[in-house]
Formats: sequence, structure tokens, C-alpha cells
Amino acid sequence: MKHELYSILKRGVAETIIEEELIALLNSGKTLRLKEGFDPSRPDIHLGHVVGLRKLRQLQDIGHKVILIVGDWTALIGDPSGASVTRPMLTPEEVKSNAETYMKQFFKVVDLEKTEVRWQSEWYGNFTLEDVIKLTSKFTVAQFLAREDFSKRYNSGRPIAITELLYPLLQAYDSVVIESDVEFGGSDQKFNCLVGRELQQMMGQTPQQVFLTPLLVGLDGKQKMSKSLNNYIAIEDPPDTMYGKIMSLPDEMIIVYFELLTDIPDDQLEEFRGKLINNSVNPMDLKKLLALNIVEQFHDSAAAYDAALNFSRVVQNKEIPEEIVEFSLDSSAFEDAAPVDLIIDVIYRAKLVNSLGDARRLLNQGAIKIDGEKITGKQVSINRGSIIKVGKRRFLKLASNT
Repeated sequence: MKHELYSILKRGVAETIIEEELIALLNSGKTLRLKEGFDPSRPDIHLGHVVGLRKLRQLQDIGHKVILIVGDWTALIGDPSGASVTRPMLTPEEVKSNAETYMKQFFKVVDLEKTEVRWQSEWYGNFTLEDVIKLTSKFTVAQFLAREDFSKRYNSGRPIAITELLYPLLQAYDSVVIESDVEFGGSDQKFNCLVGRELQQMMGQTPQQVFLTPLLVGLDGKQKMSKSLNNYIAIEDPPDTMYGKIMSLPDEMIIVYFELLTDIPDDQLEEFRGKLINNSVNPMDLKKLLALNIVEQFHDSAAAYDAALNFSRVVQNKEIPEEIVEFSLDSSAFEDAAPVDLIIDVIYRAKLVNSLGDARRLLNQGAIKIDGEKITGKQVSINRGSIIKVGKRRFLKLASNT
């Protein structure tokens, strides 16, 4: 296997099905159609998604084509069972807005010129009941209950809506329509991708190969990166935020992130791994290299360098940033001691936290300071120009609106 193909197929890959067939395809000289689908119920891309997108880009760079499928039709249906919070029912306007945002971010990684965008509504918009029944006749309920999450819910007596069983079929039919050669997904998408492979074969097509990438563990070092778990790094994060989040990674995640999200050579990766094992390098130094690399990918070298300086100044040396967002209050708020609830409300409205609950949790942990002092009572003294610090990297300056 050529070195270039070896790197694509072996580094940062969970599983390929069937590897020998995929290698033969890649060596055949054919321009392969690489299928990637997304659910536009949410518009944001984080580094967990980037793991797979980088593989698509690598294959584009050697001549292959990405077919990006926008799941606009299934997003309109949502998940009527209520079992999936990731599939709310959306309006056509919401779907379009989310899709446009997603694609803007998608093409920060993947080559626009080598990508074909297809919308599910092209084919499902004309589907009849007869078409649906024909599609469902291809598989049995027993086959679908073999999927791990369905099996667990069925055995525990939790409901499974008929619509949920349809989703793998609809995803599989997408592969038939676009004549997919290779379908990409996270390792949790194995069942759905294999259904596509089977359906293609039933309908007289060459079955697609399946390319599964690892699920990137989030900032907590425990669960996969997810917005709902608030352990994610968005590719739209500002440079300082992105850099700071990477610096907060547990040390044991350093090599994984280098492997899945950067192009550093394998021999250098092994050198880093060895140094961490024998304690001959400070993990923070490697995290700084990692943070610079990733910030530069989604911003530029100057922004990455500035983020590194800001981290050193604010987090390591406990200094106040040069630029701080201001939040205006009515002048009466500065006349007497303010209730803590006001501060909670301010940091939430200023978007320093995701929810009022998060703000209260940080308060209880002693992670909110005003002018360098932890909040300990039910009231606090604030002045025009007071600096609120939330955690290690979030700052806000209070101003008067009168």
C-alpha cells in the first residue's frame, strides 16, 4: 500500500468495511463518490465532526468527489416519538438556515470545488405510500432490533416509534439514489451505513464501502464531543476561546487530538507519545503546540499566535485581557449592594454561560469573581468599570447606560 493511502486508511480510522475492496477501488483509477450526510436540525460543526471531514478532504486531494447530502426532508418530519432530542420538527425556513450555516463551516475543511451538494427532498419530495411500503419490505423488524440502541430500549420496555425504524432505511436509500461508492460516518453509524450497503446490493448496485472514524472524546475526557454535553470545541469559536478550550484538555487526550486533528508526521507523534510516557516533556508544552496547530487551521497564524499570548497573559499570569466586552446596567445598580441574582442574570445575558443553571453552579464552585474577589454572600458591591471574571478565561466589564 502506498504511504499516502496507508496514512488515510490507518491513521484516525475506527473501521473500514471491506478494507481489501476499498483499497482496490482506491487503486483502480476511478473517481469515487464519497457520501457524507448531515441532519440540519443543528447548524454547528465541532471538532468531533472534523475528524471525518479531514478524511474526506484527504481523499478529495487525491482526486475523489464528496457527495454532501442535506437531510432536509427528514428534518421536516423530526422525531414524533420524542425519543430523540437531536431530531426536533423544523420549519422549511429553519432547515434552510441551518443548512446554509452548516455548509459554510463544512467548506472550511472540505474542498467546495470537489463537492456535489444534494438535498433529500429531490427524491423524497415525490415519494408515495407505495414507495415507502416497497422500501420497508426490504428488511425485517428483527434485523433492525439487532441495532444496539434499539435492542437496549426494546429489552427494557421503552418505546420505539415506527418513524425511528424508518431513518436507517431513508439513509440507506440516499446511497442508492446517489450511487455511493463509500459512505462516511462515526463509529456509532455502523449499522446505518451497513443497511445502505445491503440495500444497494438488493437494488442491483455495487455495495458501498463503509469508512468509520473514531468518536472524538470531548473536553471532559469522558464522553464523546457534543453540544448537548457542553464539552465541545466549535470550529466557529473565536481564536482565544478555541485555544483556551484545547489547553483545558486532560493530558491523556493530547496524543489522540494530535492523531485525529493534525497532520504532524507519525514519527513525531510517536516521539510525543514516548516523551509523555517517560515524563521527559511538560504536557502543557505539547498542548500549546496542539492549540496553535488547531487554531491556525480555522483562523490563521497571526490569530493563533495572539491567542497563545493572551492565554499566557490571562490564564498563566493572571492578568486582565487588553480587550473586554462591556455590559451596561442602569446607574441605580451601582448605588447600593447588588443582589447576587443580578450578577447571575448579567453573565447569562452576556453569553458567558449557556444557562442560568450553569451560572449558579459556577457561583457555588467559587468560579465567579468581581474585581478579583470571589462572591461569597447574597449581595455584592459593584462599580462602573468592575470586572467580572467567570472561570479562567471569561471576562466582562460593567458600564452604566446613563
